[in-house]
Amino acid sequence: MSLLITGGTIVTASDEYRGDVFVEGETIAAIGSRLTMAADRTIDATGKLVIPGGIDVHTHLDMPFGGTRSSDDFESGTIAAAHGGTTTIVDFAIQYKGQTLHHAWEAWMKKADGKAAIDYGFHMIVTELTDQVEQEMDALVRQGVTSFKLFMAYPGVFMLDDASIFRALLRTGKNGGTICMHAENGGVIDVLVKKALAEGKTAPKYHALTRPARAEAEATHRAIALAEMADVPIYIVHLSAAEALEMVTEARDRGLPAYAETCPQYLFLSYDNYEEPGFEGAKYVMSPPLRPKETQDRLWRGLAFNDLQAISTDHCPFCMKEQKVLGQDDFSKIPNGAPGIETRMSLVYDGGVRTGRISMNRFVELTATSPAKIFGLFPRKGTIAPGSDADIVIFDPNRTMRLSAKTHHMRVDYNPYEGREVTGVTDTVISRGRVIIDGEKFVGRAGSGSFLRRSAR
Repeated sequence: MSLLITGGTIVTASDEYRGDVFVEGETIAAIGSRLTMAADRTIDATGKLVIPGGIDVHTHLDMPFGGTRSSDDFESGTIAAAHGGTTTIVDFAIQYKGQTLHHAWEAWMKKADGKAAIDYGFHMIVTELTDQVEQEMDALVRQGVTSFKLFMAYPGVFMLDDASIFRALLRTGKNGGTICMHAENGGVIDVLVKKALAEGKTAPKYHALTRPARAEAEATHRAIALAEMADVPIYIVHLSAAEALEMVTEARDRGLPAYAETCPQYLFLSYDNYEEPGFEGAKYVMSPPLRPKETQDRLWRGLAFNDLQAISTDHCPFCMKEQKVLGQDDFSKIPNGAPGIETRMSLVYDGGVRTGRISMNRFVELTATSPAKIFGLFPRKGTIAPGSDADIVIFDPNRTMRLSAKTHHMRVDYNPYEGREVTGVTDTVISRGRVIIDGEKFVGRAGSGSFLRRSAR
């Protein structure tokens, strides 16, 4: 199949110009002005932006948590992602205690196989670091699984001690992998949670009040220090606190390869949401939690000045009716996570580009190019260039949409941004040369997404 996209404004992380894009098979064959190639289909993009497909490097599809599992599987989650302009995800495969990394990887490959509608890769969550696991890390990097997530939180479940973290960091110095860090001081948080419950403080807001910003900042500082001693890069996931951002900024100012992402929920929601009446605050129970509203400006500044390098979603949805209510009488039992895989691109365009907080080029960089570079997908993904995969979004910068659980495609019974009107909406989505979103309709196929072997550093 060949496609010719004409008359649009092509935007990459570095350029913006009027032009045409010719797609042959799965890749971009040519870019130019007034291209005349014969194509099976021509798409008129006049008045619209032609941008690289979004890359979301932090999702949790079909993930067990607290006696339940995230409500989107690889079919519903990737279809929702496509509706929002995302054409690649990197999800997390969990090594449970006593398991090998390969067992975990194979289990998650089976979850995605035959279901994923867009391309996907995996980070490996390491919960137990033995000599055998270290050797498996090497083998997985050779197989294209080049990143590993470690936790400084959730004692007894995911949390690793500093010695294990340091050993894993050292290993990536040899095999070229990258460590992704959930940076919160889990031991301190555990004490605060037990103290709150003992005092009868069970409402959702206490999830946030027992996970203070300083606990995130301390762990971020420690993670960066361990990486500095190991002389390797570090990637901090879902950074939410201004105090934690200070740690990343200071490290980068010293020339260290410290990277960090934030998420739309930290840019558009705040602690105030936990004060919503009744049990409504449970919608926003995620880790790290939402921070005071004034934090948002600090995070936007970090995005504008490259102290933060990516915007991912940490998409981990749980329905209010059947799942969040598990913590009705105990905030610590509320499944942690919120939906966002579908709304990321429109939210960031509306709240970032249209307000002048970031440029259009920076928007593309944060949502596609930079994640592709950090996680070994560039230039196959994350840009519009001859030879790159034809992952292309035709984006209407003037169209408006009201966000709502009634109209979104995520398999969850609420939307954290319910009623918010955004300007800037995905119109057409192309995944490796195939149109998968046409207008507002999914015309792709579950199972057509491919596993991505990523390159090491």
